[in-house]
Amino acid sequence: MTKVSYYTAEGLKKLRDELDQLKSIERPKASQAIAEARDKGDLSENAEYDAAKEAQGMLEMRIAKLEDIHSNARLIDETQLDVSKVLVLSNVKIKNQTNGMEMKYTLVAESEADLKTGKISVTSPIGRGLLGKKVGEVAEITVPNGVLKFEILEVSRD
Repeated sequence: MTKVSYYTAEGLKKLRDELDQLKSIERPKASQAIAEARDKGDLSENAEYDAAKEAQGMLEMRIAKLEDIHSNARLIDETQLDVSKVLVLSNVKIKNQTNGMEMKYTLVAESEADLKTGKISVTSPIGRGLLGKKVGEVAEITVPNGVLKFEILEVSRD
């Protein structure tokens, strides 16, 4: 069974760009490397040929995987999302009730998560715990080392 993945317009564009790069640039390079290795003589003892064929196989697997992901990708319609509660694409300002530290995150699809830029996945423990909460509510999130309590300070969209 294939898994439907939800993407923002930016995330879907990145996926398409990577797929185009692999098909139009990397695939011809792999074919060229195989042709050059084949020209060097006996294929039974040609390690360069074997390596080029293996690299091509890995490339084709990656292309097939990305095509599968792309065929099951759905674009998130931001205009249909409720801005009063935490959903995918929400910017959320939370306060850790244990230490008083405030953090701001954007909840995104799993494929677009990047903690360095403040984007956390809706499938992560914190993301799942915040989903559906409104300003003023407290989210109790079970993590491997206990339970964290976060107060929702602000919910917004860009």
